[in-house]
Amino acid sequence: MTYVMLNIAVTVLFVGFIIWKILPARGVKQIRIDELHHLMEDEDVQLIDVRPQMKYQQSHIRDFKNIPLKEIKKQAAHLSKDKPVVTVCQTGAQGNEACKRLKRRGFKQLANVQGGISTWEPMRTARK
Repeated sequence: MTYVMLNIAVTVLFVGFIIWKILPARGVKQIRIDELHHLMEDEDVQLIDVRPQMKYQQSHIRDFKNIPLKEIKKQAAHLSKDKPVVTVCQTGAQGNEACKRLKRRGFKQLANVQGGISTWEPMRTARK
């Protein structure tokens, strides 16, 4: 009986942790690709690709700057807290985590691309 209760408790904690990691932080907007296209027209928006450098070099969305997730805390000082930040990763999970870390550092205008770069179709136009 004690083993079963312990097993249930560990399972509940594990599921809770997974949900906590996946869910966006309060105040972080989850955007779709069509919204991203619109935001990319605004030169004040800071576009951040949080994938590892090697993945970024293989393919990336034009105008996105590469700041890998593991460096986001350190590089946050080089971003403006007064301008919107949009993050993208491969599937959306690491971009969401990057937004959480930036939020803890005082950033307020945060958005993450749902589904990440895997939902991207190349744009025909670049920023003006």
